[in-house]
Amino acid sequence: MISVKDGEVWADDSGGEGLPLVLLHPGVGDSRVWDPVLSAFRTRRRVIRYDVRGYGRSPAPTAPYSPVHDLAEVLDRFGIERAVLVGSSMGGATSVDYALEAPERVAGLALFVPGVSGYEGLDAGEFFERLEPLAKAGDMDGIVRLGLAAWGQAGGGTPESDPVAAEFLRAVLPAWFGNIGHQLTGPPAFDRLGEVSAPTLLALGEQDRPEVVRCNEEMAERIPGCRLVRLAASDHYPTLREPERVARLIEELYAEAE
Repeated sequence: MISVKDGEVWADDSGGEGLPLVLLHPGVGDSRVWDPVLSAFRTRRRVIRYDVRGYGRSPAPTAPYSPVHDLAEVLDRFGIERAVLVGSSMGGATSVDYALEAPERVAGLALFVPGVSGYEGLDAGEFFERLEPLAKAGDMDGIVRLGLAAWGQAGGGTPESDPVAAEFLRAVLPAWFGNIGHQLTGPPAFDRLGEVSAPTLLALGEQDRPEVVRCNEEMAERIPGCRLVRLAASDHYPTLREPERVARLIEELYAEAE
C-alpha cells in the first residue's frame, strides 16, 4: 500500500533496471487483468502495476481524487522519472491524460481498447440504457450478464461461458458505484490528441462495442504517428483473449520508446 492524496492504493514494483513499464487496468477489471502477460516481461523489464482506488486491493475512496494525479504519485513513490505507459480502457484514458499533462515523463504509450475523455457517444448505446434499472434494483447478477454481453463477446458473452471475465467484472462492481462522486475529471482530451508527442500504439478489439471501435479508430487518426492495430479475436478484454499478441505489441512499442 502506498499513500496518495487523501488515500491509499495498492501497487507492485517488480524491480529491475531500464525504462519501466507501468500497467494501468481497465474499468472492467483490476490489475489482475495483466496476469496473462506479466510472465513475458518480469524477467527482462521493470514492471509497475497498481489498483485504482476502490478496485482490487486498493481501498475505496473517501475523498475526491484524480486518477492522473494518483498515477503521478505512484511514479514518484517508485522514483520513476520517465516510463512507458500501457493502458487498457479506463487505464488508457488515464495514460492519455497524463501524456498530455506531463509529456516529458512519458516515453511511450501502448493503448488497448482505450477510452478518452471528451468523445461524444462513448457512453451511449443500449448498455447504459439497461444498466440504470438493474443498478436501481440492486441486481448484480443482471449487471454482470449485461456487462459480459456488451464487453465480453469474444468469450461467449455469459458468465457460464466466460467465468474468468465474469469474476473480474463482478469484483469491480463496488468500484463502479462507490467511486461515483469521488473521481475528478480533467480537461477533455479527445480534441487535444494532436498534442500527444510520445510514440503511440493503439490496439482495438474488433469484437468490442461498435462505439468503442469507432472511438479508437478516430483516436488513432488524431494521435500523430499512431500505429493502429486491429485485434480480430478481442473484445474489451484483450489480455484474456490474445495475451501473446498483446505482449508482443507492448514489446514492439517499448523498443520504439527506448
